[in-house]
This record gives sequence, C-alpha cells and structure tokens, in this order.
Amino acid sequence: MRLIALARSFRARPTLPETTGPLQFRCFQPDFAPRDPNAKPKKYKYPAFYDPYGPRPPPSDKIIQLAERIAALAPEERCQLGPTLGERLRLPKLQPISTEGLDLGSQGGPAGASKAEEKKVEKTAFDVKLEKFDTAAKIKVIKEVRTFTSLGLKEAKDLVEKVPCVLKQGVTKEEANDIIEKIKAAGGVAVME
Repeated sequence: MRLIALARSFRARPTLPETTGPLQFRCFQPDFAPRDPNAKPKKYKYPAFYDPYGPRPPPSDKIIQLAERIAALAPEERCQLGPTLGERLRLPKLQPISTEGLDLGSQGGPAGASKAEEKKVEKTAFDVKLEKFDTAAKIKVIKEVRTFTSLGLKEAKDLVEKVPCVLKQGVTKEEANDIIEKIKAAGGVAVME
C-alpha cells in the first residue's frame, strides 16, 4: 500500500500550465527589441495649465483698454461694477439655496443662526459633577453617592476617588440641585453642568 502511494507521488506532473499557443511574454515575440539601457527618457512638453477650450485668440485692443480702465477704478467703484452690469444685462438674480436639513459644520450662514437659537433654548438635562471633597468626610460622600446612584460600595468608592468625576447625567435642574445640597451636607463640593 505504501509503495503505491509513493509511486503516485513520483508520477510526473507538469510544473507549468500547458500553453496552447505562443508564449505571451513580450520578450518572446519576434518583433521585440530591448530598450537601450543608456537611453535618456523622453521629455514631453506639457502646458502650464490645462485649457479644455484650446488656445484662445488674444483680446482686442478695445477689451484691453476696458480692462485697464476697470483696474484704474477705486475699490469702492469696482464693487459696484458687478451689480450694475447684472442690471444692465438683465441677468437673473441669484436665489439663495436652502440649506435646511444639511449639516454645514462650522460654516456660517443659516446654520449659524440656528445655533444661536439653540443657545437661547433653556437647558433641561443637567450633569452633576463632584469637584472635590473633604478627606475626613470621604465615607459620608460615598454613602450619599450610593443613595442617588445604583452603585455598590466598591463602585461608589472608586467613583468618588476619581475626583473630579460626573456622578449623574441627564437629571432635571431640581434633582441636580437636590443632589448638590446632599453632597454639600456630606462634606463634598458638586457642580451642575
């Protein structure tokens, strides 16, 4: 049995896939000429910038004189040039694009106005943050933290030791003030954010 398996493993198998035509490598083609290793690469002349409309004729003398007169105007007069040309040529007025529903990030415009409105809206959810506590009153502070959180003794102790830390998030203003008063009575200093 072993002898048969050994004989099968020695059976001649082609190492390369069979080719059905001439080899496809470029160096085996009859018209192949190797590149001269000492030859310098070809340098192509590219334009300074791409112009999809091709070369343009030079502007007429009338246009050049007009451009010079515009350039000689004061900056205030140049600012009036665009709107005046728009009226004279009866160009349609540009309509503002609605950005409602788009996130413009830190850009200004209507999104900036809506952020100002959001600041006017009164905050309803607050976080209570423990700033510091008296070391002598550490146990009292831990007990108070356990009363308004669902933490065990070890978790509350670890939380208190990580001062400053957020004790409770998303509470109402009255509840936050109540927690701050309790922490203050126990010997700690808490703030509302």
